[in-house]
Amino acid sequence: MEGRDGKMLSSFYADDALVRVIDRNNPPSKPREIRELAAITTFWDDICSRAMTHKVDTTIADGDNLAFTQVCAYSDGTKAFCAAMLELKNGRIARQTVVQAWDE
Repeated sequence: MEGRDGKMLSSFYADDALVRVIDRNNPPSKPREIRELAAITTFWDDICSRAMTHKVDTTIADGDNLAFTQVCAYSDGTKAFCAAMLELKNGRIARQTVVQAWDE
């Protein structure tokens, strides 16, 4: 994450993975759903191409579940925060839910 390498990040996902994003534009009743590896790769390539920093803050692992928080900052000073929950299957990410907020 901190290295902003979208290809590496997407290599951790199962081919049929699902990423759900919940934020101001994608409320819990209608989260953004990114399905399957090709779309997830595009998602991470977009995020990693932005002029911003990422710092993974807290991580917790329990069996096939992983959670982490991260703080991000855009070059203009805008800050973002993300909390993610991941479900692993056969050593790869099968499901991920991301809840994020940013300065307006």
